[in-house]
Amino acid sequence: MRVAIFGSGGVGGYFGGRLAQLGVDVNFVARGKHLTAIRQQGLRVDSIAGNFKLSHVQATDSARQIGPVDYIICCVKSWQVAAAAKAMKPMVGDNTLVIPLQNGVEAPTQLAEILGEDKVLGGLCAIISFRAGAGHIKHIGANPLIRFGHLDRHADSRVNTLSETFNRCHGVKSSIPDDINVAMWQKYMLISAWSGVAAVTQAPIGVLLEIDETRQMMVDALEEIYQLGLARQIDLPGNSVEKTIATLESFPKSSTTSMQRDIAEGLPSELSVQNDAVVRFAKQAGLDTPVNRYILNSLRPTELRARGALSF
Repeated sequence: MRVAIFGSGGVGGYFGGRLAQLGVDVNFVARGKHLTAIRQQGLRVDSIAGNFKLSHVQATDSARQIGPVDYIICCVKSWQVAAAAKAMKPMVGDNTLVIPLQNGVEAPTQLAEILGEDKVLGGLCAIISFRAGAGHIKHIGANPLIRFGHLDRHADSRVNTLSETFNRCHGVKSSIPDDINVAMWQKYMLISAWSGVAAVTQAPIGVLLEIDETRQMMVDALEEIYQLGLARQIDLPGNSVEKTIATLESFPKSSTTSMQRDIAEGLPSELSVQNDAVVRFAKQAGLDTPVNRYILNSLRPTELRARGALSF
């Protein structure tokens, strides 16, 4: 089995690292100082599930150098997906499957438009991790979970093989949902509502859920996304909002999201595929999402500044 990790930050570095720790032939695609550090010093992962260090890591910035692989785990930021799809073409062979782990629900479509629908799965992961430095990944919260499957729900032994391999990795749980579309929207509800409310309030999850007003804001944001999912024919369970709140309550109280951290640091964020997408989808469906619209409008100036479109 040959696996390529396209984007080797908090998510790609962790899951790719666990596969490599198991003995899988893993090729990391990275860039800059992170790539240099991985090549020279290996990959260090500090994890609540157990720290580990990979001294010898296959890493490059060239997909052509890797060539065709069995699986590509796409872990770049959401706004980089279209460019990543073009760049990963040399790694796509006749039997390659591409698994996107981006926040949001648009990545499979973007990848399929360039690589073909037969090559792309739906996918998601649950983990609170980030790149702590060049060649250094930190996993600080959530039991690592990865789920994927064909969007049309058809069975595929290649999907089963990858899931079984992940389940052999230390501390990782993998499963193939009955409907990956539902699973992706459940994750979309959680991450978009949490990221948006957290970015606006600049507070960790424990604080957000402790204060009545911000807790209600979270519930309202979740309810809007839940209703939007139903309008888009996603068969979300009736208790989706309550279950999402319960999941958030299980996280360490100091937890933050990558979008929240990016916005706080003045970096480009995934706002466009989270709260922005909620508002866009709602407009198409004839729905109103006032909480998500407030979040979007509140964060838009700093997002435009981070992308160089606005100066203040």
